[in-house]
Amino acid sequence: MKSRARAGNEDAAHYRMQVLDDLDGVRAEDWARLQRATAGANGTVLAGSVGADRGGCAVNPFGAAPLFEKHHSYGEYVFDWAWADAYRRNGLPYYPKGLVAVPFTPVPGPRLLAIHAEARAALAGGLVQAAQHLAWSSLHVLFPDQADSVALASQSLLERKGVQFHWHNPGYADFGEFLGHLTQPKRKKVLAERRKVREAGIVMQVLNGSDISEGDWDFFYRCYTMTYALHHSTPYLERPFFSLIGQSMPEHLAMFVARRGVNGKRVAASLLFHDTQAIYGRYWGALEYIPCLHFEASYYAPMEWAIARGLSRFEGGAQGEHKMARGFLPVQTNSFHWLAHPAFNDAIARYLEREAGGIDEYLDELRERNPLRGAGAAPG
Repeated sequence: MKSRARAGNEDAAHYRMQVLDDLDGVRAEDWARLQRATAGANGTVLAGSVGADRGGCAVNPFGAAPLFEKHHSYGEYVFDWAWADAYRRNGLPYYPKGLVAVPFTPVPGPRLLAIHAEARAALAGGLVQAAQHLAWSSLHVLFPDQADSVALASQSLLERKGVQFHWHNPGYADFGEFLGHLTQPKRKKVLAERRKVREAGIVMQVLNGSDISEGDWDFFYRCYTMTYALHHSTPYLERPFFSLIGQSMPEHLAMFVARRGVNGKRVAASLLFHDTQAIYGRYWGALEYIPCLHFEASYYAPMEWAIARGLSRFEGGAQGEHKMARGFLPVQTNSFHWLAHPAFNDAIARYLEREAGGIDEYLDELRERNPLRGAGAAPG
């Protein structure tokens, strides 16, 4: 299969695009070269493993991208359930669909690993061709960086705006210094919430990835499933997944465990992903309700940990304006989408145009409620 880069260059070279069933078909030196080239230009590439039977890799010596076939929309953090429902109501299948993303967590960054802009544009076009060849309803590229966004837009994918809430660390000495930058009502609220957790006798323990045992994963999974049970839902990640990431990418994991006393009963846990710059998202669960423990395990303890490690931000994910009261600021995100059905593509394009206007207004409204003293608009 061949693809031509469409980046305003009449002399753009042709590239041969190949879709592989697993990473065994990628030479280690080629993958490392692409990763170095992309990371050097765009920041850290967070890589892990989810099992070879779940995806493939559109690859050539000039570029590569992880490409997953999905039969649901769980774990993506860019919600397209309404699109799937519209297809269903019109008697059309929405699944399977294609996905280019870091699975199961909203980590942003490079999605199209390429050695230069021309190859990146060709790779974007090759992904669309792969989706067409595989008869997928659609292709979705989530949380790309700026260079990828330019390449994807050049291939006429539809851009969708979103909002996440990020906490930024300009170099705080400790959590107390951060609190000093909050407005007085917000500072008082955080202190009161942390005091309630202490008064309940809760002590937080942090386990870095390599220190997480199978017993710890068993406990965490009980907490994780309990959260779904409380919402009358079923978890989409199975227990072996957590052992897999614990083995394949421990350097990117941190587990925060809540105990009743230093050596007491474990009652809750949160799991966060991180690189050398930031914390991304989290999974959380508790075996019993303790007031304000969710905020301690999912926000405050990780923020303290980030300050101690010198991490620059905590990307708390979408939804939940309550995060702003705890120092998280709204940040615009984007994703790109291609839909095979012309009528649906046109309808969703019109919808996204209207949605983008609403997102802009929403961001303006949120930024007026900035919880930091004397702060301007959120970075990003």
